Amino acid sequence: MTIVSGKTIIQNARDNGYAIGAFNTNNLEWTQAILRAAQAKDAPILITASMGAVKYMGGAKTVADLVRNLDHGLNITVPVAIHLDHGDYEMTKEAIAAGFTSVMFDGSDLSIAENLEKTREIVELAHSRGISVEAEVGSIGGEEDGIVGAGEIASIDESKYMVSAGVDFLAAGIGNMHGVYPADWQGLKLSHLKELGAAVDALKGGKMPIVLHGGSGVPDEQIREAISYGVAKVNVNTEAQLAFHQAVRDYVLSDEDLKGKNYDPRKFLKPGVMAIQKAVEDRIDVFGSAGKA
Repeated sequence: MTIVSGKTIIQNARDNGYAIGAFNTNNLEWTQAILRAAQAKDAPILITASMGAVKYMGGAKTVADLVRNLDHGLNITVPVAIHLDHGDYEMTKEAIAAGFTSVMFDGSDLSIAENLEKTREIVELAHSRGISVEAEVGSIGGEEDGIVGAGEIASIDESKYMVSAGVDFLAAGIGNMHGVYPADWQGLKLSHLKELGAAVDALKGGKMPIVLHGGSGVPDEQIREAISYGVAKVNVNTEAQLAFHQAVRDYVLSDEDLKGKNYDPRKFLKPGVMAIQKAVEDRIDVFGSAGKA
């Protein structure tokens, strides 16, 4: 069993200048694809589940147990963290109780005072069980599972407040977005990230890991520069969804399937699962975490 706290692998990535990929799962097939990609690349990994995915898959304990069982059944040898993505206060507590090893409490829609108060509560609860905590400052643009962010740039002062609350890594809005980036997207605000990273490092007295949400579609060179300014975890979801959709669609439209020969879901889903695995492997290469297990 190679299940670990998110802090274990993300802090190491920050200290050594690479990033850990955090890939969203939605079911058993996606979880297998992510695990196999991590094993193939000998890379630490975070398997993340949004609140919508947790509900879809049958609850937080189902998700945590599924990852653990597949980790064991597939003989995975690389470190794997089970992470809640954009959890509200109640879902974050549920994930902690269910056996997640890392949680993101997203209080970005609250006042900074309430966000800090609830974050401190979550940090105390999670750390007592060896679970790492991520929090958000500024909001990530776009929509994910019905959560809509306006895309505010993270305040450096508020970022410092959140670090003081004891979080293990910090999600900061720097022009990034969930979903597909529009044609007129102006790119990441890397100069702001550089300033923010230096400020939280100075406060911590060491290297503070920063999280980049909306990693799908960000040019590789921007991701690598962001890593040099403190990003140590990059979330990827949309490009895996697009790869899965395209591969399954192509299979459905194939001559063989039109003849009605293959309704076995294992055959039907296989092209999509393979596409997800390739997408994850490709991103691991960009993040520099291959061979770091």
